[in-house]
Amino acid sequence: MTHPPVPLGTFPTPLEPAPRLAAALGLGPDDLWVKRDDLTGLGGGGNKIRKLEWTVGAALAEGADTLVTTGAPQSNHARLTAAAGARLGLAVVLVLRGSPGASHSGNLALDGLFGARLAWAGQVDQAGLDATAAEVCARLRAGGARPALIPFGGSGVLGARGYLRCGAELRERLPDLRTAVVALGSGGTMAGLVAALGSETVLGVDVGALADPAAKVAEFAAPLTAEEVVPERLRIRRDQVGAGYATLTGPVRDALRLAARTEGLPLDPVYTGRALAGLRAAVADGTVRPGERTVLLHTGGLPGLFGHPDAVGFAEEGARAFDVAG
Repeated sequence: MTHPPVPLGTFPTPLEPAPRLAAALGLGPDDLWVKRDDLTGLGGGGNKIRKLEWTVGAALAEGADTLVTTGAPQSNHARLTAAAGARLGLAVVLVLRGSPGASHSGNLALDGLFGARLAWAGQVDQAGLDATAAEVCARLRAGGARPALIPFGGSGVLGARGYLRCGAELRERLPDLRTAVVALGSGGTMAGLVAALGSETVLGVDVGALADPAAKVAEFAAPLTAEEVVPERLRIRRDQVGAGYATLTGPVRDALRLAARTEGLPLDPVYTGRALAGLRAAVADGTVRPGERTVLLHTGGLPGLFGHPDAVGFAEEGARAFDVAG
């Protein structure tokens, strides 16, 4: 049974032209638009809100009083789960990879501000993170709480439903849409868009969060559409991962600077920066061409920029001194 979503965000999100960025990429002035899912409202915004409306809606319907989820220390999903809990009067426990003390900025600062409790799992893989989350839920139940475990990244068939709505918003505004470019992390955002728009329309830029992102996107998308979803037919670029999920690569540095200085549009170094770097590479190799309507999905994540020391240092270097003495 699918329970109704709980309203958490502000929709539809804006869809804005980006003519200066388009020109810098080699596209026409009316070719490129930005879907501002960084402006979903709650908790600093971001794409996870659309998923949490469904996953938290199900948790409420099942009588939960506590939300538990997993992620990296700078997880946007964890931050927005904490915000959703605060909005709805639910306790939140975030099970994070790593150890305390490495950082107190970015999303972690907001986690604390929203009142979440943190459980550090150590340097574990996803299976280890899931095992710790299961232990946390067991302890909460033993103490009389009613926890609901929200999946990693909010991604699953249920969470992907949130991006059916986003796909409909895009089709309504841009019926001639050729390519929607999105960062591919835990898979749910791309899956919902694929179900709404078709495999041929969505270009996912892998950020390195999953070993086999195509299989996961197909798994989440298939139940939401009558069309066959074949992993091998999905449009996925895997050339922007670099040395790993948390690293700041040269192409991402260039993408952060380009979006900021052409459109005043801040991106983050893990997700949206990679999405734009992937779009830039796609234009260079002809995968995305001038004259075709293209959307860059801005999935939010700005607090993650401030929790990424390399990205902060790079950004600050861009502020040139002005000699007041002439």
